[in-house]
Amino acid sequence: MRASRLMSMLLLLQARGTMTARELADELEVSVRTVYRDVESLGAAGVPVYGEPGHDGGYRLLDGYQTRLTGLTGAEAESLFLTGVPSAAAELGLAAAVTTAQLKLKAALPAGLRDRVSRIAERFHLDAPSWYQDADDTPHLAAIAGAVWNRHPARIRYLRWAEPHETSRVVEPHGLVLKAGRWYLVARRDGQFRTYRVARILSTEVLPGTFERASGFRLAEYWDTYLDQFDRRRHRDVAVVRLSGHGLERLSGLLAPAIPADEPGADGWTEVRIPIESVEWALPELLKLGADAEVLAPLELRERIVATLSAMSGLYG
Repeated sequence: MRASRLMSMLLLLQARGTMTARELADELEVSVRTVYRDVESLGAAGVPVYGEPGHDGGYRLLDGYQTRLTGLTGAEAESLFLTGVPSAAAELGLAAAVTTAQLKLKAALPAGLRDRVSRIAERFHLDAPSWYQDADDTPHLAAIAGAVWNRHPARIRYLRWAEPHETSRVVEPHGLVLKAGRWYLVARRDGQFRTYRVARILSTEVLPGTFERASGFRLAEYWDTYLDQFDRRRHRDVAVVRLSGHGLERLSGLLAPAIPADEPGADGWTEVRIPIESVEWALPELLKLGADAEVLAPLELRERIVATLSAMSGLYG
């Protein structure tokens, strides 16, 4: 465990440059005192790590020092080749770079690990987009990615749902997220972070100059918070539904997670509460469950389902 932590500390310093004892402690989930002991151990092992005093100081490696990849375990080497998404790299214009990087990584690995990562590439393939969903057209993705990487502000013309539909704004691109085959830009505007679907960007002008990234901003943490808040905003109502055993099994693939109100009754049916966006949105989704679901509330949703089924009955005779 300690050896793994020392290797992690070494790689953190190699990747990020100067880091304070507190930053290292937070990353490694240990105490600052443990960081002090680990730094001493690295120095005793011949690793050229030293501390710089002052407000902007911290620990860093001697310039030019690089560790080798021969310390990778088999599982770690395999995981590197499972994390790549070739389609995403191609959309970002990085397909050739990814291929070259993989070749260099393979060349740096011992023969045994090279064989293992080759088997992974032959036997696992990640296809990010959902079924029955056309891929987004993202002609401005490469320009946005360049602005993210180089910290350039950008003027985007964006098509949104609210009026006025077409707007123009200057943003500071902080990151890109690929979600279910769709790209989203996370950018700061007027001091606030906002999320834009890249396919709805009509034009992009990368502006001269650079901006300072927000201190402490972490893309993954922002995205998790955004998704949680998005679901809270979207699910403004609750439907109470009785479901057969089969309907309960099918529900998870259609709607947000349901909250059971009771244990299944003697007939095997369960009453659940389901967060919904609106009656109009819930109507077609619940109709997919057919006779395995009975809506109890809200009354408007129940009446809409009854009216729909009556119309269908009249259509089919």
